Amino acid sequence: MNRLSRLFRPAAHVSMLPPEQVRRLYPKFRWRILESTFIGYATFYFVRNNLPVVSKEMGQALHYSKGQIGDMLAMTAISYGIGKFVLGAWSDRSNPRYFMPAGLLLTAMCNFLFGAASTYSVHLTLWTLNGVAQGMGWAPCGRSLGHWYSVRERGTVFAFWNLSVNVGGGLTGLIAAYSTAWMGWRSAFYVPGVLAVLCAVYLVARLRDTPQSVGLPPIEEYRNEYPEQGGRDREAELGTRELVVNYILRNRYLWLFAAANFFVYLTRYSMLDWGPTYLKEVKHASLEQGGFSTAIYELGGMFSTVLMGWLSDKAGGRRGMISVICMVPVFLAFGGILYAPPGMLWLDLTLFGIIGFFIYPPVMLLPVMGLDFTSKKAIGTAAGFIGLFGYLGRMAQGKGIGTLAERYGWDAAFYGILASTLLGILLLSWTWNLKPRAAETRPLDVSGVAAPKGGAA
Repeated sequence: MNRLSRLFRPAAHVSMLPPEQVRRLYPKFRWRILESTFIGYATFYFVRNNLPVVSKEMGQALHYSKGQIGDMLAMTAISYGIGKFVLGAWSDRSNPRYFMPAGLLLTAMCNFLFGAASTYSVHLTLWTLNGVAQGMGWAPCGRSLGHWYSVRERGTVFAFWNLSVNVGGGLTGLIAAYSTAWMGWRSAFYVPGVLAVLCAVYLVARLRDTPQSVGLPPIEEYRNEYPEQGGRDREAELGTRELVVNYILRNRYLWLFAAANFFVYLTRYSMLDWGPTYLKEVKHASLEQGGFSTAIYELGGMFSTVLMGWLSDKAGGRRGMISVICMVPVFLAFGGILYAPPGMLWLDLTLFGIIGFFIYPPVMLLPVMGLDFTSKKAIGTAAGFIGLFGYLGRMAQGKGIGTLAERYGWDAAFYGILASTLLGILLLSWTWNLKPRAAETRPLDVSGVAAPKGGAA
């Protein structure tokens, strides 16, 4: 364990490079960090979202019920949420260059073993462990971007980076579906596992820790934006207790964002986890069409995520307002899928695209809101806390939607999704007027929590 801690230890600061080298290298490193975390996080989706695409085929081959598939999805969700919080706190005190690749290798191993297994208890255990290992994905990305990009850039940069979710999720649907069609359902876990191993090697070669670890100044100094008091000396890593208690549990805004995230994630994953199965059973879609629906859903959010992130920056950081506006069309599109008759698959796929277009901006903006109201040294922990509630929501829908569909039919399941979407809209409405301290020209106070401008939670 001590050897592992030394491997993951944050890279030490080195002597500052000459000014001309700083000007030349900083833009290159910033792009390098954005590019490598983008590709790395997209690859995490290959080895996480592949199960829903082939759950029907695997269930038929191994005689699993919808309830059993739902249990796997639910356990994965809660284990991912816990892993994202616990490992997120660890990532705030770790070097992303090694922390993130280690997570990819662990989740690849879970996929290889999952594809080789044929018993339900083993599958449930492995996919639960996979969820924990997946917690090593977002947090090191958030840490990296938080150290290499300033607060004023945050909405736009995170919006662009968040396209990795759509790219990874969309490609997962195609990779898993076509691997299954060509080589059987087990290949839907082997092929993504191989890709994850290759990406882990790539990340070790490309990722770096903080700017100071390569002889560059902190991002606030480089951009001349809101330098933290004490300059470079204040870059020391925080202890776990200080991170969790002072920066997270005592932050009332994070609790609001986390509660809203519960329902946003429940809504988001309802069609990612069950959409392909629903289309096959109710709308008579083929295996490839079911996989294509996942791609449409994921890729639908690519343009809107960047647009809404940029708009949230232009609106002075009112990311809650943008999120509420996006959730209303999501509610209407779910109603459209519920009442669209069979034989109009083109309409269902269009509505899938509309949901993806509007659900991903709130998914991206809620963690950014958490980052706005805490310190950059607690980015992984804050995102993990908000993400924990999100994956509690995914756990609830993974079990709840499967149970409703099996006992009462798909109409009942869709009414449950519509109710959760409305609750998400209600909670997000409390964030309508919130603006981050980042909109001001003062440094964060020691708690990292800022009173909002224009409203209160």
